[in-house]
Amino acid sequence: MLPWSVELAGRLDEHVFSSDLLRGNPLGDPHERPLWVYVPPGYDDEPGRRYPTVYVIQGFTGHLEMWRNRMPFRQPFPELADAVFAGGEAPPAIVVYLDAWTSYGGSQFLDSPGTGRYHSYICDEVVPWVDAHYRTLAGREHRAITGKSSGGYGAMITPMLRPDLFGALATHAGDALFEYCYMSDFADVVRHLRAYDGDLMNWWNDFGSRVSFTKQEDSKLLEMLGYTASYTAREDGSPELPFDTVTGVLKPDVWQRWLDLDPVRMVPRYADAMLSQRAIWIDGGTRDEWYLDVGAQAFRQALLDAGVKEDVIHFELFDSAHGAIEYRYPLALAWLCHRIAPADAS
Repeated sequence: MLPWSVELAGRLDEHVFSSDLLRGNPLGDPHERPLWVYVPPGYDDEPGRRYPTVYVIQGFTGHLEMWRNRMPFRQPFPELADAVFAGGEAPPAIVVYLDAWTSYGGSQFLDSPGTGRYHSYICDEVVPWVDAHYRTLAGREHRAITGKSSGGYGAMITPMLRPDLFGALATHAGDALFEYCYMSDFADVVRHLRAYDGDLMNWWNDFGSRVSFTKQEDSKLLEMLGYTASYTAREDGSPELPFDTVTGVLKPDVWQRWLDLDPVRMVPRYADAMLSQRAIWIDGGTRDEWYLDVGAQAFRQALLDAGVKEDVIHFELFDSAHGAIEYRYPLALAWLCHRIAPADAS
């Protein structure tokens, strides 16, 4: 395997998307975002043909340029995706790579006074723009969303909130069953914040004053800040943690607001949206550090309990930890494309 980029069989168009909804966001993050749109081989040769679309979102701290990262003996996902179509493993599709990064590391793809209107940006700005500028099949039955980790979370909740737009999803090690994937970090956060007078924003000010990730606590505290700003920011944008930072005692009302956004617990409230999905891919790693394999199992069971048919769901647990799982992305991509393609696709 060559250690440098390869020529794609399809084409990757790189745009700068100007978002009105992100303009003036609470963190002062850019409202102009990179947006990549991949068109499959043959797109330019068949000007009358329209294509299904798969939207790809990233995990926590993810930004679009990270798709260029190349690990030893591994290809980045845009190349793996291109190979799916070049090799005829799936009907051709347009693949959209969008950016929802924030200064806190991510948005969880929600609208929040702590980060900005990232859910609306995706659904009300990016999707219509892609449909207007590319030959898509614009119906929800031909549109899917996929992501890993926090991106997997976004892939689960976006079709629940907007089933009019998305009719299929793939979640790779997506954040779910919050009492396992998040709650186990609360006590560590309390310990770390002793050095910052129990104030997460004191740590944030320190973090911004030096080289990032040079202290042991940086990663865990950044995650807690990003999740809190997404799930339970106050109206003024300040994050409200679900526990007391000195005693560690849970704040039941705030924690409940987190739980209300847990995909496992959302399924019963959005059962009709999930029953309308054409395809749902769920996977996890049996050694996932955040127990997201357990969350994957719980999400699948919640779907079955809501009446989603087993043949709509692909569920698989892999022998892996949380990272280095890009080999699973093209498997889900091919599976999704077969299910969102028009009946006459080849």
